[in-house]
Parts: sequence; structure tokens; C-alpha cells
Amino acid sequence: MSLKRTGLGLLAVVCLVLPSCQEDRNWCVLGYTTKPNYDCSIHTVRIPIFKNNMMGDSVTRGIEFQLTQAVVREIELKTPYKVVGPNENADTELTGTITSYAKVLLNRNQLNEVREEENDLVVAIEWRDLRTGELLSTPHRTTPAPPPPPGMPPPKDPPTLVFAKGDFIPELGQTTTTSRQQAVNNMAVEIVSKMETPW
Repeated sequence: MSLKRTGLGLLAVVCLVLPSCQEDRNWCVLGYTTKPNYDCSIHTVRIPIFKNNMMGDSVTRGIEFQLTQAVVREIELKTPYKVVGPNENADTELTGTITSYAKVLLNRNQLNEVREEENDLVVAIEWRDLRTGELLSTPHRTTPAPPPPPGMPPPKDPPTLVFAKGDFIPELGQTTTTSRQQAVNNMAVEIVSKMETPW
């Protein structure tokens, strides 16, 4: 009797497992899948140093180097992609421009000193497939864009804006430097999450 139950149990498992195996050797059961979060046809990413539109501001001087380094580190850590040098051939290229870096005062103490502040960072990114010319970072539209008027070229896709922040609370031992680094690290995480394959 126990052999019969074991056999029926194995048959039930096989009946559940076989339909969940897909052509690409990944499993899909009840909406969950083993498919990677990233497009595996892409192997390499070229990342030039990000541009900084805030160059006149001494607070943001050099932040483009910090951000580029953080994005490279995050890609190497979290994705299957390999980052290559600026003059090497690559499957894709990720470019970015720092468009805004602002300090926002949230709270003061009784001596009118900063108790809590937030550093907001905004970066415009474009991730392009160099093999096809396709812009991979295009924001997903809920409705298709209207066609251009006759004789006019189609409008250029806008860059994707990415937002991140860093906290500055002096009472917790944070400094403007640690707050800036936190904003840069958070931005790198946000940018790399935009490289995931959409669900």
C-alpha cells in the first residue's frame, strides 16, 4: 500500500513539474520563475564617466566620478554583465548625466542648527544596445506615443530620470560627506535596478 501511495505521489509531482519546465530551461510554477532578472543575451556594458551639469557648484564637484565608480561596482556585483573600458567593444552602453543635486532642510533644533537634512540626486540615464541601436532604458508607456506629423522625423526618446536621496542627521554622527556617499550608493542601486528585464 505504501509503494502505491509513493508511486501516486511521484506521479502527482511529475504532473506538476513537467508543465512548469519552459523551452529556455527555466521553471515556472504558480507565477514564480527561475528566469534571470537580466537579459542574458547581453554580456558587456560600456560606461563612460557620467556627465555633471552641476559643475559650477563646489558641493557636487567630482560626484560624477563617485557615481560612475558606484554604478560599475553595482553592475559587477548584482548582474551577469561585464563592464568594459570606454574604448572597448561592448554589447551595450550606459550613459548618465547628473541633472540635479539639492540639499533639502527638513528640521532644525532650538539653536537653529540643522537637525535633519536630505540630499536629493537626480540623474538622466540612457542605456543603448550598440548592436541594434535600440534604447533599452525607455520608460514604459501605458499608451503608445502618437505618430509624428507627415514629413517630420519621429521624436527622440527622452532619457530615463532616476531619483535617489541621502540622509544627513548630525545627531547620528552623519556628515555631509557620508550623506553624499549614501545618495551616490542609493543612485547606483536605482540605476542598476532599471537594467532589469521588465516583468
